[in-house]
Amino acid sequence: MAVLVTGVAGFLGSHLAERLLADGERVVGLDNFDPFYEPARKLRHLEHALSCRAFTLVRADVRDPAGLARLPDDIEAVVHLAARPGVRGSTRDPLGYLDVNVRGTVSVLEFARRRRVRAFVFASSSAVYGSRSRLPFRETDVGGAPRSPYGVTKRSGEIFCQTYRHLYEIPVAIVRLFSVYGPRVRPDLAFWRFALALAEGRPVPVYGDGRARRDFTYVDDAIDGFVAALAYARAHPDACATVNVGRGEPVAVLDLVTALAGALGVRPRIAWRPGDPADLPATWADLSTARRVLGYVPRVSLAEGVDRF
Repeated sequence: MAVLVTGVAGFLGSHLAERLLADGERVVGLDNFDPFYEPARKLRHLEHALSCRAFTLVRADVRDPAGLARLPDDIEAVVHLAARPGVRGSTRDPLGYLDVNVRGTVSVLEFARRRRVRAFVFASSSAVYGSRSRLPFRETDVGGAPRSPYGVTKRSGEIFCQTYRHLYEIPVAIVRLFSVYGPRVRPDLAFWRFALALAEGRPVPVYGDGRARRDFTYVDDAIDGFVAALAYARAHPDACATVNVGRGEPVAVLDLVTALAGALGVRPRIAWRPGDPADLPATWADLSTARRVLGYVPRVSLAEGVDRF
């Protein structure tokens, strides 16, 4: 039997595929190599997975039923990562984000329903929390509307997963991620942009006053969360769980710049940019549910994660 990982060539998808393969799983990876960033870079992410006999890559779009129909018959679980990412990008193209993130998710849920899969894990985001959500963010406290179309699409995906659980008894685990970073991080994310600017001696672009806080989560910890969520959904036929997966320690953006500069041995210069109304002033994961339900405990501090990155 096999696990389907959608968005397998991305940052998270490639790391998850490697972990599942190392755990002895057979993995079917689905990706359309969307040019959100260079497809060649995404293909490099899969160098290790493609060397494994237990890995199969299928090039198709999650919105294409014919592409999904080509997938092998022995898929018994799905981890749905494929999405158009990014808070700021979604304010420029809300219809595109709606199409990929909502229609694409429903398309994969329909595939899961037809194939009668044993487990469905959905990658959501801290962007679902609204500006009135209390800190730290608890799964039951989604206060107000999300501040970006991206957050709205992820919240919509969560609700569709819960509805499919109710109607078709698909075991579901929803993983809300918090600012994941590490090797292969997307080039549009702050970690990469900050590090590259520092390494090249350019000013670091910082939005607002730099005091916004983010719950930065090292990729290995995030993958631990996904693996545990998959195991939970497999073991509980009535599963309908939503869990935060983060570090649980928010860090100011300027402190991140300082940490990266220290690791690179350079002195930072800041290029100040106006704040973006789509950005939350802070993200902070309450991990009590993840600890209780999944046994999830993050292991990598920001200092260690920066060094690894």
